Amino acid sequence: MTRTQVAIVGGGPAGTLLSHLLHWHGIESVVLERRSKEYVLGRIRAGVLEQGSADTLRQYGLGGRMDREGHAHDGVYLGFRGGRFRVDFKELTGSSVMIYGQTEVQKDLYDARDAAGGAVIDEAEDVRLVDLETERPSVTYTRHGERHRLECDFVAGCDGSHGVSRPYIPDQRAFEREYPFGWLGILSETPPIAEELIYSNHPRGFALCSMRNPQLSRYYVQCDVDADVSDWPDDRFWEELSTRIPGDVRGSLVTGPSIEKSITPLRSFVVEPLSHGRLFLAGDAGHIVPPTGAKGLNLAISDVVYLTRALVAYYETGSAEGLAAYSDTALARVWKAVRFSWWMTTLMHRFGDDGPFGSRVQEAELDYLAGSRAARTAMAENYIGLPL
Repeated sequence: MTRTQVAIVGGGPAGTLLSHLLHWHGIESVVLERRSKEYVLGRIRAGVLEQGSADTLRQYGLGGRMDREGHAHDGVYLGFRGGRFRVDFKELTGSSVMIYGQTEVQKDLYDARDAAGGAVIDEAEDVRLVDLETERPSVTYTRHGERHRLECDFVAGCDGSHGVSRPYIPDQRAFEREYPFGWLGILSETPPIAEELIYSNHPRGFALCSMRNPQLSRYYVQCDVDADVSDWPDDRFWEELSTRIPGDVRGSLVTGPSIEKSITPLRSFVVEPLSHGRLFLAGDAGHIVPPTGAKGLNLAISDVVYLTRALVAYYETGSAEGLAAYSDTALARVWKAVRFSWWMTTLMHRFGDDGPFGSRVQEAELDYLAGSRAARTAMAENYIGLPL
């Protein structure tokens, strides 16, 4: 049996960032991750960091490689009716976003935990949370056939939407919306089509042109929710993408073999509350958003910031007020991000049931955005991230 102050279930970005921030403030933690380190580092995820997320990484000594290898974007393009217009974040808000893949954030976090001698235990199976309503909760787990017990003051559930932590919160309310389509995404070793992201609304469905670096591009097209990747050979994907993107950039599209291809279903999901007893959820364990608004990783970071503040206050002053308010504090920001992600999704995708009426409403909204500084400012404020 071992003991720590905070037991963290889940070694993805939320869990390892929380461990890093707590260490920065002199609070001990142990991270338990079900998968191997290699598996976690191999997951391909989005990479748009809000201004506040990037600033948080810098504040805690994690911004060096991000600032060297990431790419600050001062705006995005929205395409419709064959053309496009730009939403200038920098001019409208004074801020920007950082393109830096979640995989790279994870690498930086693992390196930071290794450098600090942080305890990250991978391949921890059959994790169970015990005595959460007492002052001495614990987590039990099996590793390499041996059973272990970790005593702690608090448990942080950072183990994602399929983790074990969320079911330990009784009487929870779940709010969910599943969208009737998915994203077919590919990664290709080709130069990006443009210097900034392009979100495109097209009669055949949504498309997104994104990037990881100057020689690695990420592209998506809206597809049927039950589509099979095998039905989408590279040639079909490139042809469909070229059809859906604005006409003035088609000539800049460089195609090539895909090095990764997958289909992502889209859904919104929020559970309330995010805490029970000595258990606190952060990241995808408590909420999921469609990727349209680029909020998933950023919400994990904001949850971790709020939880860190509450734990620091508890250990430095003995006050549990921040912990008691954590769920409400985090959910207030979560729901605003859920709203924005829903708005972006409904604005840019084609819904079969909406028909011609829905298409005209989308075009009217995009027309309004193109012509209204106030509308673009509202979008920019949400995209670059609401204050922490």
